[in-house]
Amino acid sequence: MRYDEGRIGRVFVLRLEEGERIPDVIENFAREKGVARAMAILLGGIDDGSRIVVGPEAGRGTEIIPMVHTLSGIQEILAVGTVFPDEQGNPVLHMHGASGREGGASVGCTRAGVTVWLVGEVILLEILGTTAARKKDPASGLTLLSCG
Repeated sequence: MRYDEGRIGRVFVLRLEEGERIPDVIENFAREKGVARAMAILLGGIDDGSRIVVGPEAGRGTEIIPMVHTLSGIQEILAVGTVFPDEQGNPVLHMHGASGREGGASVGCTRAGVTVWLVGEVILLEILGTTAARKKDPASGLTLLSCG
């Protein structure tokens, strides 16, 4: 395990509008407000056709190929994530959520594009005093969180 220590900075309350896309809207907000690192909590509704990453095709192959699932119907969502800068300094949201409709549920990463239906509520807690960032991992080819 590696770690870094920080403290809570500004707290933002966001009301996302219908049609806005996650992760874009949260990353754009972070960029505009100068938020490099944060924790994000989301709840609300997402639209039919939203897409989530639901895992790699194979467990541990030579190449990690993401599986993308398209959601059917308007769904409720609860999600939590983090914002950390990539190697170019851009804020990148990594958020996983559970969504459901009529007793069925899906869990996955919002990176593939989740569209807000009616309203999405986000609490963004800025993290100060840390240098944690997302860096390309040569072994996996993924951009992973690097601490300290």
